[in-house]
Amino acid sequence: MRADLVIAVDDPHADDVRELLATHLSFARDVTPEGHVHALELDGLVDPSVTFFTVRRAGVLVGMGALKQLDDTHGELKSMHVKEVARRDGVGRALVEHLLAEGRARGYTRVSLETGTGPAFEAGHTLYERAGFTRCPPFAQYWDNPFSVCMTVEL
Repeated sequence: MRADLVIAVDDPHADDVRELLATHLSFARDVTPEGHVHALELDGLVDPSVTFFTVRRAGVLVGMGALKQLDDTHGELKSMHVKEVARRDGVGRALVEHLLAEGRARGYTRVSLETGTGPAFEAGHTLYERAGFTRCPPFAQYWDNPFSVCMTVEL
């Protein structure tokens, strides 16, 4: 991990986190049809099955993500978002690597995710593919539709 980044469990109620979460949800709603946005709202991020992490550089929030336990061996990457100013700077990669390491530490044998389709999500698809994720059939509550891509990685 980059030495200038601190990735830690954090409180989604913090003001700066709520601001980034609002940006994340606004983005998802702007580029995804109604009924197909699966990003977690604040209430979802404090669910006991979810561990919420932030990425900070010199104390300033630059990214966030969460790991949701689906069962004893399967986790889901949720609510990944990196501030625009920090994109293409290794923040997303560091966060994905941290979340996968956390999944391994928990004994998960795989971690999956759902993300959107279209040009707005291409950078995310590339990030996940570079981390070893491959496309997979829908899992958990997701269904086959033109607005979702499901991906998974074996740990």
